[in-house]
Amino acid sequence: MEIGVFNQMKILAIIPARAGSKRLPGKNTRLLNGKPLVLYPIEAALQSQRITRIVVSSDSEYILQLSAKYSGVVPIRRPDELAGDYSPAIDYVQHTLHTLDEKFDLLVILQPSSPLTLPSDIDGTIDLLIHHPKVDSAVSVMKIDHATHPLKLKVMHNQLLLPYLEEEKNRMAAHELPEVYVRNCAVYVSRIAIVTQGKIIGDQCLGYLMPRERSVDINDFFDFALANFLMGFSQ
Repeated sequence: MEIGVFNQMKILAIIPARAGSKRLPGKNTRLLNGKPLVLYPIEAALQSQRITRIVVSSDSEYILQLSAKYSGVVPIRRPDELAGDYSPAIDYVQHTLHTLDEKFDLLVILQPSSPLTLPSDIDGTIDLLIHHPKVDSAVSVMKIDHATHPLKLKVMHNQLLLPYLEEEKNRMAAHELPEVYVRNCAVYVSRIAIVTQGKIIGDQCLGYLMPRERSVDINDFFDFALANFLMGFSQ
C-alpha cells in the first residue's frame, strides 16, 4: 500500500485510564520506574507514525491534568457512570467519538496496563489491518508458553488430575503441540464501521505478534513487580 494512503487516514487512539482498580489500587497513576503508568501509552502514541489524534478518557482529574501537559493529547472527562468496574469498553469509546464529533477511519485502544508496548508495536498492528482491507480488526497477541499450553491444562477432583480439554496423549514436547496465541491486551485496532455497530473487535481479526517480554499486562501486584523487573532488565 502506498504511503499516500496512510497519510489520508484519520486514526484515533484512545487511552482508557479510569481512577478505580480493585486488584491494584491507583494502578494507572502508580509509579513504574519513576513514571505514572498512564504516561507510557501516551508517550508511545505520540511517537507513532500512524496515529493522528490521541485522547485520554478518564474519570480522574489528576490523570486528565497529567495528560493535558502533553501537546497533541486531548483529555476527555469520562462520566462516572461509564467508569465502573463492569462498564463495557464500547461505552467510553462511543462517548469519546460523540465528544470529538469528528470522522475517523480507524480506532486504536492503548492500555496503560501494557507499559512495555513500543511505538512500532502500535504502528505494526495498524499497518496489519490497513494492508487487509476486508478484515475488521487487528490486535496484539503473544504466543502461549509451552508450560501453560491449553492441551496441558488439568482440573482436580479430590486431588485427582483430569484433563481439562483432552488427554495429552504423550504429547509433552513443545514441537508436538500446535502453537497457540492469546491477546496480550496492549493494542486494539478496528475500523470505525465496526465500532458504530457496537463492537470493539470485529468477527474477522488479525493478530500482530509481540514478544513475551513486552507482553506484560498489569492487573495486580505480581504483574506490577514483573513489569518493574522487565523494564530494569531491558535497560
